[in-house]
Parts: sequence; structure tokens; C-alpha cells
Amino acid sequence: MKLQDVIFNLNPSIAYVVDKVAYDSNGNEVAYDLSAAEALVAANAYKDQRAAAYPSIPDQLDQIYHEGIDAWKETISAVKAEYPKGV
Repeated sequence: MKLQDVIFNLNPSIAYVVDKVAYDSNGNEVAYDLSAAEALVAANAYKDQRAAAYPSIPDQLDQIYHEGIDAWKETISAVKAEYPKGV
């Protein structure tokens, strides 16, 4: 989850952001709560971290086929332990 995407989602009147300064479609500066946006990004950071750390789907399926479901569960659990929810 990118900060700029969160800013747009929290305030639909924002058309673009330059150096954390937001503007509407007419070029007028728009006030927004940067700390709320940053908190939302931080609260969801584990999702991006996990997605990057998980093996690809083909690799996961290959591991299940060759090593069994328990080995796959260990692999997935290790990633979840490294990047826990809500940290």
C-alpha cells in the first residue's frame, strides 16, 4: 500500500500530490491528515512484506507436490512469523 494511494482514498477531492502537498483538479492546495495516511500505510505494511516474501504460486504448488502440505505450511508460517499482522 503506497502513501499516495492512501491519501487519494482518504480524500477523493485530491487530484495529485507533490512532495506530500495535495492539490485538487484546479490546482488548489487541499488540506489532509498526513499522519492518518501514514498510520494506515504502517498498519498494512505487513501485507506488502508478506507478498514479496512468499514464494511464487508455481513454486508453492511444486513444494506441495514434492514435499507435502506440511512442508508448505512451514514455509508459509515462517513468512507470517517474520511479518506479523498489526506490527
